[in-house]
Amino acid sequence: MHYEYNTKGTCSRQIKITLADDNTIESAEFVGGCHGNTQGVAALVTGMKVEDAIERLKGIKCGFKNTSCPDQLAIALSKMNN
Repeated sequence: MHYEYNTKGTCSRQIKITLADDNTIESAEFVGGCHGNTQGVAALVTGMKVEDAIERLKGIKCGFKNTSCPDQLAIALSKMNN
């Protein structure tokens, strides 16, 4: 399953996610944002179960913002999982 999520409140504008049939993250790609950081987050969640990634990333904040790129990924994964 492929999903594109438009982020809110972050430097990245969009996250493109592909899930495998066994509900693991096949790939995640951030559009915009801090390239090294978002590339690192995407590499770390690849192969991870969706539920595990949500649990680890949900609620992470970036500086003074109420969200972050990892938090937005958790939100996108939650929406895909419903």
